[in-house]
Amino acid sequence: MKHEKALVWFRRDLRDHDHAALAAALHNAEQVFCAFVFDTEILDALPTRRDRRVEFIHASLQELDQALRLRGSGLHVLHGPATGEIPRLAQAFGVDAVYCNRDYEPAAKRRDHAVAQALGAQGIAFHALKDQAIFDQEEVLTQAGKPFTVFTPYKNAWRKRLTAADIATLDSRGRLATPPASPFPTLDALGFASTDLAELGIQPGMSGAQALWADFRAGRLQRYASLRDFPAVKGVSYLSVHLRFGTISIRELVREALAAEADSWLNELIWRDFYFMILDHFPHAVDGAFKPEYGAIRWDDWPAGLSAWQQGMTGYPLVDAAMRQLNFSGWMHNRLRMVVASFLCKDLGIDWRHGERYFAEQLNDFDLSANNGGWQWAASSGCDAQPYFRIFNPVTQSEKFDPDGKFIRRYVPELAKFPNKYIHAPWTMGRLEQEALGVVIGRDYPAPIVDHAAAREKTLARYAVVKKGG
Repeated sequence: MKHEKALVWFRRDLRDHDHAALAAALHNAEQVFCAFVFDTEILDALPTRRDRRVEFIHASLQELDQALRLRGSGLHVLHGPATGEIPRLAQAFGVDAVYCNRDYEPAAKRRDHAVAQALGAQGIAFHALKDQAIFDQEEVLTQAGKPFTVFTPYKNAWRKRLTAADIATLDSRGRLATPPASPFPTLDALGFASTDLAELGIQPGMSGAQALWADFRAGRLQRYASLRDFPAVKGVSYLSVHLRFGTISIRELVREALAAEADSWLNELIWRDFYFMILDHFPHAVDGAFKPEYGAIRWDDWPAGLSAWQQGMTGYPLVDAAMRQLNFSGWMHNRLRMVVASFLCKDLGIDWRHGERYFAEQLNDFDLSANNGGWQWAASSGCDAQPYFRIFNPVTQSEKFDPDGKFIRRYVPELAKFPNKYIHAPWTMGRLEQEALGVVIGRDYPAPIVDHAAAREKTLARYAVVKKGG
């Protein structure tokens, strides 16, 4: 359907190329306006006014605005509830339609429904398109026509369905409306302060995404399978925050992964689609166990244990190094996300939702679908999750994936002088040897907060309620 005027509402898709909503609007309308809303219904709930994600979005939007201005347009940046701001702006511009890209989170779906209703009352169409996933909604189903709940058959069906058209670049070129008259708002005007993004070397925007992508594609993409599990090695793409905010196109990444025959990395991109699909079809997983029987588990109320885990003071070096990496940088290596999640649930006996919430506050790349999916995988309560009786041993994980203790020494400098023989379990070193190093376990670095073997038996007993069916 052709429109005279259309509005493109950017959300978690902060680029002006290979963009589904922008491409559709340019194809269907004579004049296209572009807007972003700093949604106060989201921002007001944040625990701090110094949030790296807000600064990342703000900087990425500045780059997007400049890219649109080079095309004779610009970005209209609003601040308020999106449910009110988008219908108001659409009416002010006199558009016939609003285009955006789909979001799969329950709150976002409720927001979009409210916006569509308000626009409909004004006679304005609302079009939501697929952009952040390769397949969504009902596109990949079981032979029985149901959503998949196990990854491997989903992956196989996903790959069988994939065609070149699914990952073709979307033409987002075309004539845009004139730029906004109002200036681009400062971070301070939005009520937020700058953070340490620059000091951490995090480059926002499309340029930041392309720089990381070029680095990964040139040197590590084809070696990803052999490098991915070692946190002391530069082996992963570091693109997660860019995928989260759409400064790079998922279609571009899948095309390159296929061309390079990088199946291990492609699987990670398919996991992303899988978790979007799970959240879309099973929204109950946001607040509770995906598998209802796991709701019967009784977790320990242990504030001191939770705090020790959060601060990286559990006495298990790999766990502590990972948590300190998160607290320092807002990022954590994927292997370590599994290790620390398993430790919280199955060594400390603490409800996975406490860990999920902490990650949601700390992660620059926080994405509800992947965060919830990952935590429920570790807690064994999710779809296609790790069996409840499979419990990571934090010492053997450390020995296997940080054998020389390089990662541990970086983030737990108290243990820098410990030889490799003891770096993974420093409490096993004799007291006299500890004193000779000037680091005594229990004084200068915590003794283990729990005994892993005893915690494992307690966890098996805790999860027995699942085996018994309640």
